Amino acid sequence: MKRVLFLFNHDAAHQVAHLASVAAAMGRTHPEVATIVAYSTPAIRDQLRKLIGEDDAARLDWKELALPGWARIAARLFDRVLPATRLLRLRLNAPLFASVDMVVSTERTCLRLKAQLDPAQTPLFGFIPHGSGDRSVSYHPDITRFDLVMVSGRKVVDQLVSHGVSPERIEVTGYPKFEAVDLSAKPDFFGNGKPTFVYNPHFDPHLSSWYDAGPELLRWFASDEGQAFNCIFAPHVMLFRKRLHISPEYKVARQRPDIPPEALSAPNILVDVDSPRLFDMSYMLGADAYIGDVSSQMYEFLTRRRPAYYLDCRENPREEDDSWHMFWKTGPKVGSIAELTPLLPRYAEIGAQYRAAQDELLDYTFDMGDQPASVRAADAIARKAVG
Repeated sequence: MKRVLFLFNHDAAHQVAHLASVAAAMGRTHPEVATIVAYSTPAIRDQLRKLIGEDDAARLDWKELALPGWARIAARLFDRVLPATRLLRLRLNAPLFASVDMVVSTERTCLRLKAQLDPAQTPLFGFIPHGSGDRSVSYHPDITRFDLVMVSGRKVVDQLVSHGVSPERIEVTGYPKFEAVDLSAKPDFFGNGKPTFVYNPHFDPHLSSWYDAGPELLRWFASDEGQAFNCIFAPHVMLFRKRLHISPEYKVARQRPDIPPEALSAPNILVDVDSPRLFDMSYMLGADAYIGDVSSQMYEFLTRRRPAYYLDCRENPREEDDSWHMFWKTGPKVGSIAELTPLLPRYAEIGAQYRAAQDELLDYTFDMGDQPASVRAADAIARKAVG
């Protein structure tokens, strides 16, 4: 029997929803294939089981990628500058990976196994991106090394093919994360009737707006003028995981600023830096308008078309990067809080102004298809793994 392993090798759960339903569909629709779920921590396992349910979970073979105590201690010393814990999980569990026919992951570190395993025991590798964003790092040369790349829609196909990924290795399967979410929901986190803006900065120290403008934006929402609105501060879950952030691509390192005290005490500001709501779309669905920079979560926000604003605070921007930033066509792009705040009261008018551009880009990004994305992806994996 062929064996397919779904790899959840991360310390935060923000990538789980992009792959969980595919693992469940694999076990449910392809009993001819043994489906293994390899997870990093009990917290990741619990999030997986919550998303897929007990019936589907019972069809899967669960493996924890546990590390001995010495390895955990050693890895923590290096995790600030490289993904040492993730890499050690791969190396110390190499026999498990050598025993399967295909590894499916949302990240590229799994490819390190190609250098660690005997070629005769090296599995195929499948990739499902954790998002459908437009940063230049959405493409990396390593993607050409995957045997199967499953993407949300035509946009990502065009991006990858233009950078040398063979079209024969790409399958359009849709966006599995949407299956775990009620996209019509509109949770109300304030109950005061004011318009709610979600501020969703990325962690990359070159691209993120948080380092240069974020604290100032929160202070504005806490001010008398900003009290006319609500603000949900929902950064990328990795932003507050550490103080120093390093961007290998841009060769930039920066200290993360703290949250201003007045924002923490303001009744119209909700601050969340580490809960599951940062990646389960609760805040994206509950807000009336979006403020961000380069996070692919803006695509999840725009599944219901609404106003979006973008803060571009880059120093020495690279002109070639801007060809990737298609999402900046879906709302005003500004360079400072002074430019942004006068536009916020006009959010309804601005949303209508950019509606056509949002429709065009979302249709290009997501292929909804006639079948669930998880089933389409599981079918593609089975075809590749079984041969």
